Amino acid sequence: MTEAWDALAELAVHGANVQPDQIVTVSAVIGQETLARAVAAAAYARGARFVDVFYFDPWVKRARAENADPDTLEFVPAWYGERALQHARSHGARITFAGHADLNAMDGVDPVLAGRDRLPYLREISEITAGRLTNWCIVPCPHPAWASIVYPQLNGDDAYARLWRELEHVLRLDEPDPRRAWEERTAQLSDAADRLTARRFDALELRGPGTNLRVGMLPTHRWLSADFTTVDGLAHLPNLPTEEIFTSPDPFRAEGYVSSTRPLALFDGTIVRGLRVRFEKGVAVAIDAEENADALRSRLAVDDGGLRLGEVALVDGHGRIGELGTVFFDTLLDENAASHLALGSGFPFAVGEEHGGRVNRSGAHIDFMVGSPEVDVDGVSAEGALVPVLRGGDWQI
Repeated sequence: MTEAWDALAELAVHGANVQPDQIVTVSAVIGQETLARAVAAAAYARGARFVDVFYFDPWVKRARAENADPDTLEFVPAWYGERALQHARSHGARITFAGHADLNAMDGVDPVLAGRDRLPYLREISEITAGRLTNWCIVPCPHPAWASIVYPQLNGDDAYARLWRELEHVLRLDEPDPRRAWEERTAQLSDAADRLTARRFDALELRGPGTNLRVGMLPTHRWLSADFTTVDGLAHLPNLPTEEIFTSPDPFRAEGYVSSTRPLALFDGTIVRGLRVRFEKGVAVAIDAEENADALRSRLAVDDGGLRLGEVALVDGHGRIGELGTVFFDTLLDENAASHLALGSGFPFAVGEEHGGRVNRSGAHIDFMVGSPEVDVDGVSAEGALVPVLRGGDWQI
């Protein structure tokens, strides 16, 4: 397994494009130590000055939810955010692990109380991302506990082996040259983004089972692939795997309703199933679900922007995640299997200086999947004409 961990670590460091003399922060949870150590070795081999690994313990979060004064659960020490901001001011690199390493830590805890404690998420991360201050990458970290929820029909060893196989496939680690494979895929995505940007649609419409939503676009919006550049001109891939193109919409122009097409796994492992959201004048006025709607509402209650859209992302049917048919119960992977929306903070750099100030600002950013082959996506021209964009997962532009 050492070679597999090393290959994953090398891809993470490549995705973040770690530079000589950079300070690298690694965000992990207890149980992800093997990958953290491999990433540290790979980063130092590329010349990193220092690698700082931060481990979050969900059992400590549980202890807080069960025993602390509920009125204190939203408190986060100022130095948590300042630590992230100081690192960003030094233009360091960030690597974060997705996936689950312990699925029982929050079992039986009131999801509303758990949601008031938003750690390990920090609202400052939205500010750092919007400012393009760091080069960063999120990668999945395999773990037997995660495998058990993705493949409940398999025994532990078989489930873990299958998780590794499928992650290696969607990460293109099964290619002779994974880096070249990602260059080719991001070029395809960037081409689709450029073609969609050129149409300058006034809005998008999504229609399908349980979905009829119109989302307004800002005049200078641009569609982007997850091929970012920092303010210093340093290219990096913030998400691996990535199969999306995205932009930030007008936060005051969303009308209609939308239904999720995949379960949503929140940061602490709470799973929201059967999510339905209704928008009026850009605001999510109703958030319902078959399970854990209150948990999601509590996480969005951080500010007024939590109930407006910050991102619209489209995913075609030619990526590697959707074709598997696997629900990973992890947003990094599931959002790249289907088109999705995000409530909360947006990306000013996707709009430009002229209208960047109109992009939604929030301490939250929660993606949820709304796409499927049955969901049609149309662009709406300035004259109100509907132009097919996605049909059955195929681009129409």
